[in-house]
Amino acid sequence: MLDTVLALPTYIDLTVIGSGPHALTLVTHLLQKKKSMRRRFLVFDPSGVWMDRWHHQFAALEIPHLRSPAVHQPDPDPHALRTFAESRRNELFAPYDLPGTRLFQDFCQSVISKWELEDCVYPAQVMAIKALERRNAGFSLDLSNGQTIIARRVAIASGGGMPNFPDWVGQIPDNYPGDRLLHSNYVDLRRLQLQGERVLIVGGGLTSGHLAVGAIQRGAKVLLVSRRSVYQKLFDADPGWLGPKYLKDFWTEPDWLARWEMIQQARNGGSMTPEMLTQLRRLERDGKIDFYERCQVSQARWKEDRWHVCCDNSAVHECINREPIDRIWLATGSQLDALQQPLLQDVLDRYPTKMAKGLPVVDEYLRWQGCELFIMGGLAALQVGPTARNLSGARAASDRIVPALTKASLALNS
Repeated sequence: MLDTVLALPTYIDLTVIGSGPHALTLVTHLLQKKKSMRRRFLVFDPSGVWMDRWHHQFAALEIPHLRSPAVHQPDPDPHALRTFAESRRNELFAPYDLPGTRLFQDFCQSVISKWELEDCVYPAQVMAIKALERRNAGFSLDLSNGQTIIARRVAIASGGGMPNFPDWVGQIPDNYPGDRLLHSNYVDLRRLQLQGERVLIVGGGLTSGHLAVGAIQRGAKVLLVSRRSVYQKLFDADPGWLGPKYLKDFWTEPDWLARWEMIQQARNGGSMTPEMLTQLRRLERDGKIDFYERCQVSQARWKEDRWHVCCDNSAVHECINREPIDRIWLATGSQLDALQQPLLQDVLDRYPTKMAKGLPVVDEYLRWQGCELFIMGGLAALQVGPTARNLSGARAASDRIVPALTKASLALNS
């Protein structure tokens, strides 16, 4: 961690916002191509360390292993993780060598050491990105500690998604204890004792599966509500999206809204791995979880220390209407909308760009129209494709951004 006062320069060539796997991937790929960038960039994250939120989320939901195969990881060497795991083969899970959570954490720490990145993360949150007056002169970044830094170029690698709350949540009177209705981002299983409680989980993706298993292990009965049938899929998107098999047609599609539709169809909402769904169906037979599929919550009220929940089809069947519920957890994902992203408001005013359903239209280097601001993660999906938010997407995004950061011929004219 950097010194919070002395280490902050007034000007830096590149700032990377976020310290997760996308940021780490970008930085290692950048240094592989241009070692002289080592002292010309800073990473900003409130934690002051690499991968803090990633590791916290995996620990909080007690996720045993990644969904992505070992080839998808932050080091430029695609074989680096498998090489690292040679003496820990039991921590690579079938199928396709999915890295165990602890193995991946240790590997990422080895990558940080290998590339000498321990002192690159500055412990502050970037609160605002303001384009400087002279066109393409850079940005002024306001930090959570009250300081400001000028950056020639900025890469946003912080995910860019806001927790997605169903409409009915906003209609609940504010009379319930805050810990009794939580988005999955804020659930920490490690702190909970749930013996005898009934937990309603909303959502049919892998996160809801992890929450269900964790709640049941703590003595809860789980009710899982999903708007469609829960279905199994090994990965978020078909592996064909990792290469030209599907991306060729995606990249030649000139209509940005059509690309957005292709992304939605490829990801097709939340899904569970076969391993997780098998485990939950076994728990269902044991009476520890009830599935309410093709069902949506329409209303929830907190009354007499319990949730009273109605579904959208209560005229046909009682469903969960008579079920007393102690907690509601929302495994409803995140909303990717650049127009709602606070960090981008000034940039949007100064450099308006086309949007497709909240996703910005950026150039082939993932650069915002007219300025040296780069985006990674789900917000870059119109160029990277349906796996943009995944570990494979981090590598694909880095392959696009790094040339624009290292080749003078690709810089925008000031």
